Amino acid sequence: MILVVGLGNPGNQYENTRHNVGFLTVDILAKKLNSSVKKLKFKSLYGETRLNTEKLILIKPQTFMNNSGESVREWVNFYKVPPENLIVIQDDIDIPFATLRLRQKGSAGTHNGMKSIIYQIQKDNFPRVKIGVGQKNGQMDLADFVLSGFVKEEQKAIEEAILLAADAVLDIVKNGIEHAMNRYNMRKKSSL
Repeated sequence: MILVVGLGNPGNQYENTRHNVGFLTVDILAKKLNSSVKKLKFKSLYGETRLNTEKLILIKPQTFMNNSGESVREWVNFYKVPPENLIVIQDDIDIPFATLRLRQKGSAGTHNGMKSIIYQIQKDNFPRVKIGVGQKNGQMDLADFVLSGFVKEEQKAIEEAILLAADAVLDIVKNGIEHAMNRYNMRKKSSL
């Protein structure tokens, strides 16, 4: 069993913001895998599906970003999921816009949702898919920036990056994180 967690904030007002690219990626994965993310459990919306013989649970925590770890901890503990079977999809302001960076493990950096997960499960050795959402200008507050939407000129590129992130998650499940890292790190165009 693999848990695929997309980070974001619940509510229509946050739906298409930079901070919600994780949720958007989970929605794309659900479509690709003929599933939906509508059931409620462990403070999250979720859906179950399969990829070949592997059971996947697609998860969108409903705790708001800074408390995402509360939901993830409940999933990990209930199903006794090892860290390598937890994949987290997040926004990242520190990588180029609309690019991906996959990591096998590591710190949370400045991302509060990731900090919450690492704190709650007491591990940082789980795969993550980071999507570059751009960098704020010098005067804008970071929270305001990540809770803002994409401008028209960014829309096509971020949609491509989200599709690519969904492909990367599928590659992690099929072929492992190292294979996916070699294939997707810093790429901009979907190839699957």
